[in-house]
Amino acid sequence: MRHSLLLTLLAASALPMGAQAIIEAPRAQIEAFNQKFEAATRHMDNAAIMDLWAENGITLLPSAKPVIGKAAIAAMMNAVTEQIKGARMDKFELRCSAIEVSGDLATEWCSEHQIVILPNGKPPFDGRGKMLLVLRRGADRKWRLLREMWSQSDAD
Repeated sequence: MRHSLLLTLLAASALPMGAQAIIEAPRAQIEAFNQKFEAATRHMDNAAIMDLWAENGITLLPSAKPVIGKAAIAAMMNAVTEQIKGARMDKFELRCSAIEVSGDLATEWCSEHQIVILPNGKPPFDGRGKMLLVLRRGADRKWRLLREMWSQSDAD
């Protein structure tokens, strides 16, 4: 593992500046994707979140059947939003690590912390979780969520 990392670093440093930028571009694009994902979640903007999903996306949530397809994911998210109508996100933090890119597929894992102020005097929701994300770059060169697996976590 160390040898391959060292060789990759040496090879990248020997590339012309333009070629090195091409290698680094997917990582920067995924980091930009993560910023959009974080902002859309912070604003509880389901339409903006769904713009980040692939048509054949799948989300895997704890103790639930897989939600398959963008339309089904949107319906699930809208149902949740309807159940907590009047809620507002007080805090949302997302930290992603270990971005790995292979062609038009990428993986990363993220930890998240959110505090949602619920209506009618209900106690706020204060949750933490970890996500494993698989992204796919489409023909339009945009990265979209292909698979998401989320689990609740007490630690970062």
